[in-house]
Amino acid sequence: MENTVFVLLLLLVCCFSETQVIAKPETQKQSDEPASGRQQTCVPDIHTVLREMSAMLAEQRVEMRHLQRDNEELKGLKTQLNLQKTQLDELKRHSEVAQIKLTAQVAEVASLKSRSNITESQVETLRRDREVKQVAFSASLLASGEITIGPFNTETTLVYKHVVTNIGNAYNPNTGLFIAPVRGAYYFQFYVFGHGHPSHPSAAVLVKNGQHIFTAYDHQPSIAVSSSNGASLLLEKGDVVFIRLWRNSRIFDNVNHHSTFSGHLLFTM
Repeated sequence: MENTVFVLLLLLVCCFSETQVIAKPETQKQSDEPASGRQQTCVPDIHTVLREMSAMLAEQRVEMRHLQRDNEELKGLKTQLNLQKTQLDELKRHSEVAQIKLTAQVAEVASLKSRSNITESQVETLRRDREVKQVAFSASLLASGEITIGPFNTETTLVYKHVVTNIGNAYNPNTGLFIAPVRGAYYFQFYVFGHGHPSHPSAAVLVKNGQHIFTAYDHQPSIAVSSSNGASLLLEKGDVVFIRLWRNSRIFDNVNHHSTFSGHLLFTM
């Protein structure tokens, strides 16, 4: 379009230049007769060029208005995009802040849960420690009547069925076994009563996990005999302590509860 306008302007200038030729003196007009013909041809062309230029300028003004409108729309879109970008950045910042807060809250909840679990564990541990620290028992062979046990040709575990104390339930009156509920120092004591006999003493052995610890022994041919012994033992949790009747010996008990087995926890370790 710029080239077209330039050509039209150039044509217009040319026509104006030729028109000036007409203004020469009359004598020169007569000598330059062909120029008059050019004048007549150029004048209509000037009007045509002016009309075309007016139309082109009108079109350009319309295009300019369209371009300005498009430019304003682009500016509006750019402003909207910038606003949306700002809002998006703000939302992103809020999201990051919310994520940080959420992470902190999750960590705090986990910490509280951990502390709660630790507290519950500590309470349970204290409860168990309190329970296991209360360990004591005493029992005799019979609750009523009387009995003489033995002699046997092998050592025999004695079952003390009459229980007077069994704090912590570590002693089993059905098997005669004491099972340590916790690691610690324990004290055990046992009494052996019997009637004298020429061939059979009254004797028993304190046993820990199958190992003989201490023995209580007495032998008289005719009169009543009584012996006792005791020991402090370091036991691991689950260790077993019991009393065995010595081989070829006897033990007696009745409602007076002469023959007994006792033990208790001194302290945990």
